[in-house]
Amino acid sequence: MEHGAHNVLDIRNQPVIVAIDFHESRIYPLSAPPHSAPETVKADDPRGRYHNVYHRHGNPNGTYEADSPEYWRTLAAHLEPASAILLLGHGKGKSNASHHFVVWAEKHASAVAANIVADVRADIDDITDEQLIRLNEQFFGTAPERDYGDDRRSTR
Repeated sequence: MEHGAHNVLDIRNQPVIVAIDFHESRIYPLSAPPHSAPETVKADDPRGRYHNVYHRHGNPNGTYEADSPEYWRTLAAHLEPASAILLLGHGKGKSNASHHFVVWAEKHASAVAANIVADVRADIDDITDEQLIRLNEQFFGTAPERDYGDDRRSTR
């Protein structure tokens, strides 16, 4: 197992959806079966803070903990084989990890940046793995149009 990565999946030439924050990213390939575990890439956290983004009182510009270039490099290396990447992040501006990753990728991993098709704001803390897989299917156009709540699917 590679440092910082767990449950490494084969995402070669597949669209993926990535729920990304400053301490962990969950990667789901389009081919992931329901109830499957995602690949995860975790940031090193030697101080036990998980790269919290915070604002100090009295500093109008804000004080933000620096991004972890090693975390972004590891994540980019895992995303490089994907054919298309849909990023999901939460927050606004400086607190949105997906925006930070896009900016980093544009400077340091142009092949990954070229495959990012969208960066969507979502509540990634509360979204389930099954919902992310379903969103992946819907975004890339492979989801059935109607789910009856059981095994029946409509292909209209």
